[in-house]
Amino acid sequence: MPAPIVSLATPDGRFTYEAAGGPHHTPLVFLHGIGGMAKAWRDQLGFFGDRYHAMAWDMPGYGGSARLANPTIATLAEALTHFLIAVEARRPVLVGHSIGGMIVQQFLADHPGIAGGAVLAETSPAFGKPDGDWQRAFIAARLGPLDRGATMRDLADGMVDDLVGDDPDPRGLAAARASMAEVPDATYRAMVLALMGFDQRAALQRIDVPTLLISGTRDDNAPAAMMAKMAVRIPGARYVELAGVGHLANLERPDTFNAVLDDFLATSSFGRPAS
Repeated sequence: MPAPIVSLATPDGRFTYEAAGGPHHTPLVFLHGIGGMAKAWRDQLGFFGDRYHAMAWDMPGYGGSARLANPTIATLAEALTHFLIAVEARRPVLVGHSIGGMIVQQFLADHPGIAGGAVLAETSPAFGKPDGDWQRAFIAARLGPLDRGATMRDLADGMVDDLVGDDPDPRGLAAARASMAEVPDATYRAMVLALMGFDQRAALQRIDVPTLLISGTRDDNAPAAMMAKMAVRIPGARYVELAGVGHLANLERPDTFNAVLDDFLATSSFGRPAS
């Protein structure tokens, strides 16, 4: 039976999150992408909640989590620090997707020795110069429709369809569309702009915790070739490439994603109760 999932707020009221499993287990913390929410990880919470204290936060500005005045990857990583303290997550394994993976990288650089492990799913070590041609095209493609008066609810289905690969799980596809539609327009805009200037390439070689990287061969946002090179720069990192998967692996192929993550956790000895 999948572990029951509950929706909670941190004691300080700054964050909402969903959780499964008890605090006597190793903390397994999931961080969603720009178009996600805590509930985008429900398959993973249910699957891992019997062996881990599985938690998925609503990033600042999502769900009931308070917005940040100046969201950047650095300030989001600091917010993650406050979240981990509030939920008393000791030596957590951090699972970050897309911008969530960028936040994990920043957190590892800013707070070495705190995390027990890291999973970087369909993410990048850098966004590059804000005035670069690719970066300007990326920003224009994502914010242009909002500038012209569309809303996230208007755009959600098409945006998700552009992100997924071959034969996505229908239930996961519906969840992705629902999550994207619920993202506040202002939050989406702020998080896209928060990517500008992010660059942790030089810090990859200093990551000193067990690390798994997951890519999809149909992912145009975090291409598999780029993630394979990223993995080489992280000492001892494990790299897994999922054939036919786009940018939303945990929703497109939840069983496959869970199996890959489960194997990494088991072989890295994260299944023992936290001391």
